[in-house]
Amino acid sequence: MDARMKNPALVIPEAMRPLLDVAKATRTGGVPESVLELVHLRASQINGCGFCVDGGVKSARKAGVDDDKLFAVAAWRETPYFSDEERAALALAESATRLADSSDPVPDAVWDAAADHFDEKQLAAIVLTIGLTNLFNRLNATTRQPAGAGW
Repeated sequence: MDARMKNPALVIPEAMRPLLDVAKATRTGGVPESVLELVHLRASQINGCGFCVDGGVKSARKAGVDDDKLFAVAAWRETPYFSDEERAALALAESATRLADSSDPVPDAVWDAAADHFDEKQLAAIVLTIGLTNLFNRLNATTRQPAGAGW
């Protein structure tokens, strides 16, 4: 598969720096990097962004996520590999990524479960990670960025 064009944030380089700054800021919220990487990977799977799934697996491995979790993240509810904290973050990632699938896209039960495990700053980091991932998924899927291509 060939890309239709470069990632738009590379075509307009002034756009990339602020996006990378947001990504870097999410890492200061007190959430384990491995959890943020799982959130990124799950949202990217839902959105069908091969570029981000490929990069997400590589980043998750660097953050210490083991293969059992990487192989099972798409079916996290049916596997024993994830902690309650990871499950809450993954449920939030799914709800916030599938906004159009429900009249109540992020139900109180999903939010409350996440809030049981994360404080406000941590929730902010997770929500920002989900939003930024969805942005990059849309940029990369629209322009058909191939998995493994790198920037």
